[in-house]
Amino acid sequence: AEGHRLLTDKPGRLDNVVGADEHVWRHTRCGDKYITVVIDLTPVSIGNGPSRLLAMVEGRSKQSFKTWLATQPQAWCDGVRIVDGFTGLDGATGEIPKVITVMAPLHVIRLAGDALDLCRRRVQAELHGTRGRKHHPLYQARRTLHTGAGLLTDKQKGRLDALLVNDWHVEVEATWGVYQTMIAAYRTL
Repeated sequence: AEGHRLLTDKPGRLDNVVGADEHVWRHTRCGDKYITVVIDLTPVSIGNGPSRLLAMVEGRSKQSFKTWLATQPQAWCDGVRIVDGFTGLDGATGEIPKVITVMAPLHVIRLAGDALDLCRRRVQAELHGTRGRKHHPLYQARRTLHTGAGLLTDKQKGRLDALLVNDWHVEVEATWGVYQTMIAAYRTL
């Protein structure tokens, strides 16, 4: 239980490369239970080993991370350099000097997918005056739009071609193109 304290209590032990990110600890009928994971990234950054788990903090809010930080030695907190900015942990950066807020590729793609869904629903509402129904082409293609272009089956390609040839769906086509470009860019990393 105190293993993470041994790492954080030793001056110079972390060499200023620490990451924090949220993780779904358990899926339940009442909702997901999240934790904040704090990781020593020093070995990865200098190329001599894997990252090491320092702590798992219940919750994924800025406040839960800040509360945990308050229990750590100030010298250690001054060494934190990387914080995932997706969950609001970036709000804790005011407590940590010289921190860099980053966003994991998974979160970037998720935000792009959310934008694609918003565009699809907006166009659906403008065209039909309602939210998507099972017989509407935009509604039928909602999952296919989130599939990577290189992973589409022939049936899915045909469905998308028929959908995107319609001039009324040009905004969805443009947004889908940006989404696919982002997926392709991250796959090349």
